[in-house]
Amino acid sequence: MSSSPLVIGIDSSSTACKVVAWDIQGGVAAQGRSPHPLEMPQPGWHEQPAESWWLAVQEALRQLTSQVDPCRVQALSIAHQRETFVALDAQGRPLRPAILWMDERAAPLIPQLLDLWGGERFHRLTGKPLSVNLSIAKIAWLRQYEPQVFAQAARYLDVHAYLVYRLTGEYCTGWGCADPTGLWDMLRNDWALDLLAQLDLCPDQFPPASPPGTIIGQLSPQAAQACGLPAGLPVVAGLGDGQAGGLGVNITCPGDAYLTLGTSLVCGAYSENYVTHPALRTLYGGPPGSYLLETALLGGGYTLQWFMDRFAVGLEREADAKNDSQERRAAQLAYEAQAATLPPGSQGLILLPYWNSVLGPYWDPLASGAIIGWRGHHSLAHLYRAILEGLAFEQRLNTEAIEAALQQPLQRFIVVGGGARSDLWGQILADVSGKPLYRAAAPEAAALGAGILAAAALNLHATPRHAALAMTRLQPDPFLPQTHSRAVYDELFTQVYKPLFPALQPVLQKLARALAAV
Repeated sequence: MSSSPLVIGIDSSSTACKVVAWDIQGGVAAQGRSPHPLEMPQPGWHEQPAESWWLAVQEALRQLTSQVDPCRVQALSIAHQRETFVALDAQGRPLRPAILWMDERAAPLIPQLLDLWGGERFHRLTGKPLSVNLSIAKIAWLRQYEPQVFAQAARYLDVHAYLVYRLTGEYCTGWGCADPTGLWDMLRNDWALDLLAQLDLCPDQFPPASPPGTIIGQLSPQAAQACGLPAGLPVVAGLGDGQAGGLGVNITCPGDAYLTLGTSLVCGAYSENYVTHPALRTLYGGPPGSYLLETALLGGGYTLQWFMDRFAVGLEREADAKNDSQERRAAQLAYEAQAATLPPGSQGLILLPYWNSVLGPYWDPLASGAIIGWRGHHSLAHLYRAILEGLAFEQRLNTEAIEAALQQPLQRFIVVGGGARSDLWGQILADVSGKPLYRAAAPEAAALGAGILAAAALNLHATPRHAALAMTRLQPDPFLPQTHSRAVYDELFTQVYKPLFPALQPVLQKLARALAAV
């Protein structure tokens, strides 16, 4: 049996905890997975019991340690769903369910918060445009609508901080976990004191934070017993799942960007400097002193899931198909095969993929999706392809913003996530963007990014950049832009897609307000 060292990367996402034990070459030695619930008490609200994160971590780690000798594990680090937070009382107990990143309850407060802080000032300070997904907006909602919780909250913890607390007994987090909240001063590398004061908050309600890759604690005896790991195991400051995923595919050089094809469509490009742009979010990267310029489309793979739920399985078989993942996968592959036979442009059907509102470049919580160009010859396969093309057009729109901020072109994308399995989507993205797309070899990029930080912290590799170079791989045969398809998509993007939402936005806003008043 091998005795070589291992590191554990924990990825606590919106739906499950995934843990992987990595060797120092990036090979998978063992893994575990445990789901946790997602609750929607009202339309647009998304919550989880924070305790479910900890229970899922325990279960997943016990699965992992049943496969390898726990004494081989040298350290662990955490990647996590960002912007999600939980309010704790003075005894460290959750006062209410955690509010998730996708929760939209604070949308009505955004205009008054913008008046209070100023949009440009807030963006320059935090690296993010003020939007409904940030923790700061939801804490403002708690102050207004749940004042008892707000008054009793001794601490606000991101998912990383809560899991570190359960693992070590200490309140601490990482810079790259605090900065997605919108409460962090990216210029000072500390909590934003002015923003906290204007919400009647104080710095003591937030955990101390350390740079990514810093050892911030040791596994307590109680946690060690619960997880099947040695007590005293170093716990290393991690990153939000997007940034960790970037590190997990070696986004450590200018010109490279990762593209996560998951429930959301998230892109992050490497930057050596702290820059801001109205269409982008700026976050810490894994290598010291680096940043990621990020875009996110909330209705990414979610839009494909909507298609499968509402149309693809047939109304009379919908309930059964939802419970049969193999049947759903087979149905999706069938639609993908049909869509692949259609020409670029879906024979005149074009889709605006704002099923979950839109962040950059418009930052419009009232935005909604649109499908235009319907004719009698269109089928569900046309709609399926139009979804893939609409998502690719939106990514090109965001890529143009990234390149404007960097003042240089991106050279390639490295794709991860469930959508990376789709050959059709990969080719469409290459054709629309005009850039090659490579698929990452690692099955869990965010967990690998966390593992890379753990390995560097223990000097198993000299730096996070060295660790990423040694522990990551790309699959051969990238998707390369095809000349004819690229020409078709160029015309559709410039003539139709790019001006489409600005033309529709006033009408969609009026419609949303009218429906809200009914």
